[in-house]
Amino acid sequence: MSPRRAPVIDIRSRRPWQPEERRRIIRLAPELDGLDMLYSNDNDPERLFSIKILFWALRANGEVVGLVPWLGRMVACPDIRDPLNGQFEGYYDAGIEDVFDEPPAHKRAELEAAAEYYHVEDSDADTILQELPDDHGTHAVLTGDGFRSLTLIEVHSWRLYGDGRIHGMLIDDDRVSETPVLPGDDCLYAAEEHPDFRYFFQHRIANKIKEEDPDALAALALLREP
Repeated sequence: MSPRRAPVIDIRSRRPWQPEERRRIIRLAPELDGLDMLYSNDNDPERLFSIKILFWALRANGEVVGLVPWLGRMVACPDIRDPLNGQFEGYYDAGIEDVFDEPPAHKRAELEAAAEYYHVEDSDADTILQELPDDHGTHAVLTGDGFRSLTLIEVHSWRLYGDGRIHGMLIDDDRVSETPVLPGDDCLYAAEEHPDFRYFFQHRIANKIKEEDPDALAALALLREP
């Protein structure tokens, strides 16, 4: 009998490594009860920070994870990384002051039932599987001059494709033909495909940047390109 090989561990998630195809997101469900992700970083290791979870996601391997807009893309909570070595510390329910590691059972049941009903596992890469509105006030930061000036635009919705990509959709005001703008409208475009796009921030940070809050601007300076 050959010796059993130890599993390869993904250093980002600290879980057994799997091919990227098996980690592909196949279904989303909105977070409607105000649950947070907790994280820490090397700049202030004694504190925990929180950010609102936007969606729960089902991966092709059956794993369920929370999702947050994190710097330049939508990221699974266990996979976060930032310039200060941010680390995922768990999920948090402020209403009952509970910290937990696994997603809520009712969200897992919702995602698995929907994935089974819609048969989404074998979709083409560019097929739009879902488009869900953003109700957390996420903003996209655009700058074309190295952050000497910047524009903040509200994210209207998030679009999940068959290959697992999730794009934040912005409104092109020049192409609006009907109001209100709804998910799937032709006037929407992906922030990630705009040449000036840099980051996503939830509304609390975005509003502080708009107000030129010193702490928010100092944090933004850490992310600026050389």
